[in-house]
Amino acid sequence: MPRVKNSVATRARRKAILKLAKGYFGSKHTIYKTAHEQVMHSLKYAYRDRRQLKREMRKLWIARVNAAARMNDISYSKLMHGLKLADIQVNRKMLSEMAIHDPKGFATVVEKAKKALDKAE
Repeated sequence: MPRVKNSVATRARRKAILKLAKGYFGSKHTIYKTAHEQVMHSLKYAYRDRRQLKREMRKLWIARVNAAARMNDISYSKLMHGLKLADIQVNRKMLSEMAIHDPKGFATVVEKAKKALDKAE
């Protein structure tokens, strides 16, 4: 039985890793072993950071909404509670966009939340 050689598959696999490592500093883009280690790390970082990005963006939206809410004399937590009582279902991302690009519209939403809070008391 003839011996099976694997050079084509091995070369293709190594070439794929080196292609992913393109642009890395030093030997990390030329030497297979270091390139493979770095690519594995990079893929882990990418997986982790796709989730962290969601957290960071939510924190940013909340900070923006809080700042805009305080400019309208209400705290963030009271605003969110008032929106829930007023049955206004706007997510934090859209509230943040409103606070930046449409301050008057944001102010009307805040007023509705304040009225709902006053009725609840």
